[in-house]
Amino acid sequence: MSARIIAFEALHDFIPLYPLYQLLFTDHGLTAAQISTLFVIWSATGFVFEVPSGAWADSYSRRKLLILGALLSGLGYAVWIALPSYAGFAAGFVLWGVSSALMSGTYEAFVYDELAARERTAHYPTLLGRARSASFVMNLAATALAAPLFHVGGYVLAGVVSVLSCVAQAGVAWSLPEARAVEVAEVTGARAVVGSYLHMLRAGVSEVTTSRLVRRAVLLVALLGGFLAFDEYFPLLARDTGAATGVIPLLIAGTVAAQAIGGALAGPAYKLPAATFASGLVLTAVLIAVGALSGSAWGFLPIAIGYGVMQLVIVVSEARLQDAITGPARATVTSVSGLFSEVSAIAVYGGFAIGSVWFTMSILVAALTVPVLLTAFVVPAALPAPRSPATAET
Repeated sequence: MSARIIAFEALHDFIPLYPLYQLLFTDHGLTAAQISTLFVIWSATGFVFEVPSGAWADSYSRRKLLILGALLSGLGYAVWIALPSYAGFAAGFVLWGVSSALMSGTYEAFVYDELAARERTAHYPTLLGRARSASFVMNLAATALAAPLFHVGGYVLAGVVSVLSCVAQAGVAWSLPEARAVEVAEVTGARAVVGSYLHMLRAGVSEVTTSRLVRRAVLLVALLGGFLAFDEYFPLLARDTGAATGVIPLLIAGTVAAQAIGGALAGPAYKLPAATFASGLVLTAVLIAVGALSGSAWGFLPIAIGYGVMQLVIVVSEARLQDAITGPARATVTSVSGLFSEVSAIAVYGGFAIGSVWFTMSILVAALTVPVLLTAFVVPAALPAPRSPATAET
């Protein structure tokens, strides 16, 4: 099962359009402010569907939702290529937002409960780290492939390959086992299905609101997830340094490679003290700020290192959140974290949209490191302690 779990996550990021789509938008006349409004639409869609989709995942087949999510993201990329306009880009982001909501929380809960069914939850941090690392390796491959694809077939060819990757991801999801019993499979009628859904929704929200440990972990993961909004502006930052369109994917590749390394180290780093991860966020903030303000393509070297360190902290935080959850609505709890992450991301995108009127991209990216630095002081109180091997298997 582990290989297929890793393959599913890896294919999710084999998208050659990732390092190109911001450039696709600008090449079709969109301004930085308009692009930021698209990001707001994307995050707002996730905001609306995040928690309801988590409750759906807790009361329905998580495997089927993973299949649906993969297909919807592929459809979103297809819309971008078929309708290259603000309306088409917005529609694609809505589809992508729904897809992200369906898979966010669902994937983590699916993996954790499948391991629990095999009494292997202690393996979760390592498996999650490897899966995230594989996704970044595939992202790196897609990023490196983006330049030659663009040279041969422009944005259309990059979009076709991206759609095919989503279809392949749906195929892998279809092959996954599902040991967890789906409660609604044993009942009939719309009322019973709705009742099961509402029960899981209440259970998940209740665990977040009543458990201080879970609540703090949820908010920490949400804050960290929101900081991933950095990479939406890296291509524009690279263009501001004077880099050519064909070179920009190679600069982005460095940040992706660093994230792969950070994800791979999450398993071994899982039991390190919280102060270590707090220090890591301080280092992240300094490196990204220095790189953004350098005004040179070489600035992407410290940016990449900082992004890799942040990825390590994110994966460890996500793994410890899963260990802290004790109720039946694991996907719902995780989706609550995703909900607040979307709020954080919307704040970032809104800040960029407004700030782009007065400030350069380098200053805006550097400014975003301030909340990263502040979050470092929250880590010691919010990051749950690692589970011991004995409790991890119960």
